Amino acid sequence: MLLILIVVVAGAATGQMTRIDHAWAAFFMRWLHVLSGVMWIGLLWYLNFVQVPTMPKIQPVESRTAITKFIAPTVLFWFRYAALATVVTGLLLAFMNGYIVQALTLRPGFIMIGVGMWMALIMAFNVWFIIWPNQQKILGLVDATAEEKAAAAPKALYASRFNTMFSVGMLYCMVAQQNAPI
Repeated sequence: MLLILIVVVAGAATGQMTRIDHAWAAFFMRWLHVLSGVMWIGLLWYLNFVQVPTMPKIQPVESRTAITKFIAPTVLFWFRYAALATVVTGLLLAFMNGYIVQALTLRPGFIMIGVGMWMALIMAFNVWFIIWPNQQKILGLVDATAEEKAAAAPKALYASRFNTMFSVGMLYCMVAQQNAPI
């Protein structure tokens, strides 16, 4: 609501009301892409730099259930849907601006954005098909034996750490495309 109020007040104050056209739609899609990307990467970094390293330090051990039963499932919900929203809005943005094929096939002039897109697709795959299924076992959201839970932990951790490291390069590629396309 605050955003709508800002847009209306700014338009009224300047006499330049927003026109709904292709340029505005592309801008709006980019805004949604950035918004969902901030959510996705923010939660990824929260998990890897805050929650995971802090869990072993929580004493008494019984207090950890507040994280594992309440906070982590909610974080993982927003994490995986932010990943999905980021990928969908990014692909729609590339389509709307007419460069989706050039980027995904890494054609000259679109290599940086294309590499960034492929990195994001790999990261989203990790979220949905490695991290999430293994986290469900770890958190007890699906039935799993103690051995299955123990095996799931390193898989989820390594995929998440991979995504954290990949996110740095992916973000670089996304920004580089606008400033130094190759």
